[in-house]
Amino acid sequence: MLSRTHDLDMVNGPLFGKILIFALPIMAMNILQLLFNAADMVVVGRFSGSEALAAVGATGSLINLIVNLFMGLSVGTSVVVAQDYGARKVEEIRQSVHTSITVSIIGGLIVTVAGIVLCRPLLQWMGTPDDIIHLSERYMKIYFLGMPASMVYNFGAAILRAVGDSRRPMYFLTISGIVNVIFNLFFVMALHMGVAGVAWATVISQYLAMVLIMVCLARNEGALRFSIHRLGIDGTKLKEIVRIGLPAGLQGLLFSISNVLIQSAVNSFGSVMVAASAASGNVEGLIGTTMNSYYNAAITFTGQNMGAKKYDRIDSIAKVVTILIFATWIVVGGGILLFGRQLLSLYTTNPEVVELGLLRLKVMMSLYFLGGIMNVFPGLTRAMGYSILPMLSTLFGACIMRIVWLATVFTWYPTVMGLFLCYPVTWGIAGLGQVASFFYARKQVRLQNVGEATLAQ
Repeated sequence: MLSRTHDLDMVNGPLFGKILIFALPIMAMNILQLLFNAADMVVVGRFSGSEALAAVGATGSLINLIVNLFMGLSVGTSVVVAQDYGARKVEEIRQSVHTSITVSIIGGLIVTVAGIVLCRPLLQWMGTPDDIIHLSERYMKIYFLGMPASMVYNFGAAILRAVGDSRRPMYFLTISGIVNVIFNLFFVMALHMGVAGVAWATVISQYLAMVLIMVCLARNEGALRFSIHRLGIDGTKLKEIVRIGLPAGLQGLLFSISNVLIQSAVNSFGSVMVAASAASGNVEGLIGTTMNSYYNAAITFTGQNMGAKKYDRIDSIAKVVTILIFATWIVVGGGILLFGRQLLSLYTTNPEVVELGLLRLKVMMSLYFLGGIMNVFPGLTRAMGYSILPMLSTLFGACIMRIVWLATVFTWYPTVMGLFLCYPVTWGIAGLGQVASFFYARKQVRLQNVGEATLAQ
């Protein structure tokens, strides 16, 4: 039985409105998450100083480096469940759900141990400034205690989104985010816990989000219903999830490696630059998280239409998400440029931090549509079953080319501008690869469609 109370029909009718209806709750959820993360940084920056702000900001790329490999498997979950749902395979959906939750628990425990053990040597390897490294280490060790909950929540949210339910994950994240902000203020302002208070508030909110989403799945009346008695790994489903999700995780890992290298270059300018980059990166998240909602829409809509064998609709999905990418770049990117100084001033009262952050915003927002293409198009390609190609595009365009840029252009011109320009240049190269990968996958799917039609005759 397929529960349709919260589902969205993705395989019939016009696409533009449905993609927006699906993407808007994810967009709202991502922006809320960003605002809650911003609250972490605003509270710690305002009440514990710019060093504390820099300490939290310096951990972002490292956390993503350790986490992204397993988080990528949730992409495999989303694609597999979406394809099974489009094909109306009830028992296979159940197998996918329980396999995914089991993988998320195991992955969360592995990431927790890895994060706690590796945080100090990785921070040292990155050249984290001496005046903040002890604070960064303290933050990371506490933060990684919440990884099992974060993994379960993300896999559970991927399951719900795969059948068109993008609203309830937003509700759960909103509740947990409000709790996060309340504990932030209490731990930092009342108890003066600094970065440790921010980290503990995050951990508490992550476990709350996990509980909410698991209760939702346990109470589901359809194929998504979770039962602890069925918790386990189905070998066939695991292979399918890994086939799609592992390359996605490796792509995220490669992207994180390139960001870690850039963060190392940022660290070389000192803690003021680290704070400026952290604040600017948080503001940039307004457009990045919006683009992420289109990526999730691309995966789910394409996956369901692949399962339903409605291959012609994939071109229309690609056109809609491309229009949304450019519209978001103009509206959101333009707004960030217009109000950049005011936004950065929320994080710190240090004028030097604001000026450096504003310079980064100007560089990033000028060509962010390239970043949108690079981030969104892999969703289309993966949902068609081709997950290696997007990974290779990221490997060359983002990882290798960023290493080349840092070893050449930045070495020759070791300036802040020389560092920041690395982003749009590599977005463009990787974006071209992602578009080419999509057209290749689309061609193969069309040939497969012709072959199926011929056999049917």
